[in-house]
Amino acid sequence: MRYSYIVHELRHRAHRTLINILGITVGVGLFVSINAVSAGYQKAVQLPFANLGADLVVQRAEKDRPLGQGNLSMRGIKLPFSNQLLSSEEVGALRALDGVAAASGSLLLWEFLPGGFRTVMGLDPAQPDLGPVRLTQWLTEGHVPQQPGEALVEKHFAKFRHIHVDDPLEIGGKPFTVVGLLEIREGAQVAAANIYLRLADAQSLLPDSGNPINVVYLRLRDPALQGALQQQILERFHGLSASSSDSFLELMGGVSVITGKFSLVASLIALVGAVLLICKSMLASLGERLPEIGVLKAVGWTGRDVQGQLLGEAMIQCLLGGLLGIVLGYAGAYLIGTLSIPINMTWELNPLPASAKIGELAAQSIQLPIQVSWALLVIALGCSILTGFFATYLMSKLANKMRPSDILGRL
Repeated sequence: MRYSYIVHELRHRAHRTLINILGITVGVGLFVSINAVSAGYQKAVQLPFANLGADLVVQRAEKDRPLGQGNLSMRGIKLPFSNQLLSSEEVGALRALDGVAAASGSLLLWEFLPGGFRTVMGLDPAQPDLGPVRLTQWLTEGHVPQQPGEALVEKHFAKFRHIHVDDPLEIGGKPFTVVGLLEIREGAQVAAANIYLRLADAQSLLPDSGNPINVVYLRLRDPALQGALQQQILERFHGLSASSSDSFLELMGGVSVITGKFSLVASLIALVGAVLLICKSMLASLGERLPEIGVLKAVGWTGRDVQGQLLGEAMIQCLLGGLLGIVLGYAGAYLIGTLSIPINMTWELNPLPASAKIGELAAQSIQLPIQVSWALLVIALGCSILTGFFATYLMSKLANKMRPSDILGRL
């Protein structure tokens, strides 16, 4: 392989070389960006559950009352329509399900006041790494409720209602003291509430209910068991629903449709298009260079020498195009990652009534979490290099079939 001659040929045919490099750049760039955005959507729909350390959220919805009637016109502490009480037997059976590694219960309540509405959630300290208690890592001021009568207030709700640490707070007719402020970050709306109490304090707001729980968070030994356990819960427990990250994916629509089935297909189509463009361009280049190849063979170049020359030119173009494509795809993916995407909450998982819009708890959008993995970059560059081998193989096959006398005879 004569490297100086390779460089000379690339510079001599600069226009065609740039077209080839541009084609590879666009193809690889689309491959990287589409797959990175696809992975970002997958991570976005998993984020609400990742923040809770849970794979499944189990609830019971009230089926007999039409949405928008009943509790919304009443006052005081109420159970959400989508979070009716689970019996202690059901909670115990959920914990004992084969494949469940850990379970944590919580109690979500709505309180309707003459001056507005607020949500209250009880935290179970028995499982500090599972459920809404994990959100206390985002404490901005004060401390987590540890004693009876202590409350943790969401930061934006506190600002909206002019609530500060050490302020008294009445919930359900009982006195509490604000001991801390908590900032709910994006992707954590599944467990978002205005006020957080110890689970025992939240349960005391529902007299004569024993130790009520209306949300159970399950962590599985293997996340691949989600579908099977969801189906098992639906069949075994009457009226219970089990939600997972797939519940968000089904509602997101738009670009997220690509994530499950079509991201690889779409990106490969882009790459194949670039391959075809390169092959067409290189084959056209081969037609232009037939006289040159005939002269080279006439002065002693073998078919292997010609193949090496063509391979060297193709590898340089594909390597440059692949590297530039990776940069283009990386930049495009992170540019898309600066946008916020809506996370549509299923009715069962939304802690707020449809009519309630309180501060930033009503916002259901997050910034798309884009991350370009090394594996994706290696695959993209590998595909680019394979394109060079494929194009060279086609050209060398054609060139080797031609004898110098046939080529020179056409001049």
